[in-house]
Amino acid sequence: MTGNEHEGSGVRQRRTKSVTRAEEIQKAEQRARRSQPDKPCHRPRDSLFSWSSGFDNFTGFVNWGFLLLGIGGIRLLLENFIKYGIRVDPRQWYFFLSGKNDGGKEHPSILLICYSVVPVMLCLLIEKGLAMDIMAHGPGMVFHVVNLIVMVLMPMVVIHVKESGFSLIGAMYVCMLYAILFLKLWSYVQVNMWCRLSAKSKTTSQGRMRRQSFSYTDLHSATDAKQNGGDSDETRHDINGGGKALVQYPDNLNLFDLYYYILAPTLCYELNFPRTQRIRKRFLIKRILEVLVGCQVVMSLFQQWMIPSVKNSLIPFSNMDVAKASERLLKLAIPNHLMWLCFFYLSFHSYLNLMGELLHFADRNFYCDWWNANNIDTFWRSWNMPVHRWAVRHLYIPVVEMGYSKTTASITVFFISAFFHEYLVSVPLKTFKIWAFMGMMGQIPLSVLSKYVEKHWGARSGNIVVWASLIIGQPLCIMMYYHDYVVTHFGETLLEDYSVV
Repeated sequence: MTGNEHEGSGVRQRRTKSVTRAEEIQKAEQRARRSQPDKPCHRPRDSLFSWSSGFDNFTGFVNWGFLLLGIGGIRLLLENFIKYGIRVDPRQWYFFLSGKNDGGKEHPSILLICYSVVPVMLCLLIEKGLAMDIMAHGPGMVFHVVNLIVMVLMPMVVIHVKESGFSLIGAMYVCMLYAILFLKLWSYVQVNMWCRLSAKSKTTSQGRMRRQSFSYTDLHSATDAKQNGGDSDETRHDINGGGKALVQYPDNLNLFDLYYYILAPTLCYELNFPRTQRIRKRFLIKRILEVLVGCQVVMSLFQQWMIPSVKNSLIPFSNMDVAKASERLLKLAIPNHLMWLCFFYLSFHSYLNLMGELLHFADRNFYCDWWNANNIDTFWRSWNMPVHRWAVRHLYIPVVEMGYSKTTASITVFFISAFFHEYLVSVPLKTFKIWAFMGMMGQIPLSVLSKYVEKHWGARSGNIVVWASLIIGQPLCIMMYYHDYVVTHFGETLLEDYSVV
């Protein structure tokens, strides 16, 4: 035996045991320990909150959190009742529906609501003139632009000139109606323009008139329906289950089609909307009850909780008392956020589903899981789907197709959104500030911040940033507008009449 062989034989190399073998040895050791007379009770285990423990059932903590929130809410409710008494006044329903100022004899909000029919009819007449070649494309689009601008300015001028008669809720309702009509008619004009230009381009290229401008790409079903004798009257019925032909431009230019779109829970116009087969009575009754009860809950929260909190924030905010103003801000954040959540459910789930069920409107994607949003961009893309869908279809994509960058298109969308947020606040208050506008434009840097937090600290931290902006941002804006409203309309001397409670 050589030296190398001797040295090699003196080294014993051990092979790693297989997983199965290791488990067998561990089980044998455990059996040996259990057989000892000391009755062992310990075994290798991780702490419950360790990531390696595999524990993920926190239902009890969720219940505990909701219980604490409930107890805190009840305490605040009792404190509010003890301090201010019962402030809920059902008579405010009348002022809400009529828009009449308390003590006045006029109903200007109802008059403005009735006037909203005028720009809608003008829009239809202009479209008919363009379809029948009575007016050229250029002048027709100028008329459309003028009609839309006058429609938006009408509430602004009337509410500002009219010194009395408007209640705050009535003025806000009118501004909301005209803003929605602006978005709807914008979509109506643009879609009909697409159809008209498409029909003219086909006529030019093929040398004969062909009205084949569709909202859907399923041309085969439309051709089959036409061969079976379908006419324009049949196109008003269910396109999903009835096998009817699709509506073609300009057969859609009629009052029935336009007012169906005005009432439908969408801001994006189509010649052929997806339709349901029937009305679900039980579903409809639930939504009606939710609307009735939800409106009363929102009104009660506003009267009982919001108004006293906003008034009590006036003096600290005016004196720039940071500590007290912060305390009032946090106190206002709870009822404001609760009312915002109730208003969201009432509007986007109860009311829009109610209208969709009555009108057989099949697309019920009114919101996505915005509460799980990890950044501000995701939140704005998911919490209000009708507006998001309109912004992408009628602003973002057209701006990009014009050759501008995606960043420019996004800034344009935020700018239009900021304008209407300011419009819905400043016009009813007759206080033309820019806080709501700046708040919406501030979403752009806040979006960058939330994405940075999400990237470096995880999705949960990004979601916390989103919730914090919702809970804190809105009451801060309310306090700023209320302070400016009091100073503008009642003078700074009136600030001395308010006492901090």
